[in-house]
Amino acid sequence: SLVSLYFFFIPTASTNPKAALKSKIVAEFRPQSLIDELLLYKRSEDQIELKEKQLSTMRVDVCSTETLKCLKGK
Repeated sequence: SLVSLYFFFIPTASTNPKAALKSKIVAEFRPQSLIDELLLYKRSEDQIELKEKQLSTMRVDVCSTETLKCLKGK
């Protein structure tokens, strides 16, 4: 039948090195490490955004070195 002919021509992982590599990558993929990295990145972005908002609401004399030293410590 046509269906059996179709499956006959599909390369398997054992006959196709690229397919074998893809299968290995998928089998070894650990999404939790990716999720952890993305969460760290998101937290970092959130911190930057928070600090930018805090700085934008402050009225700071940027010419004052003493003020800049205080801000640098925060």
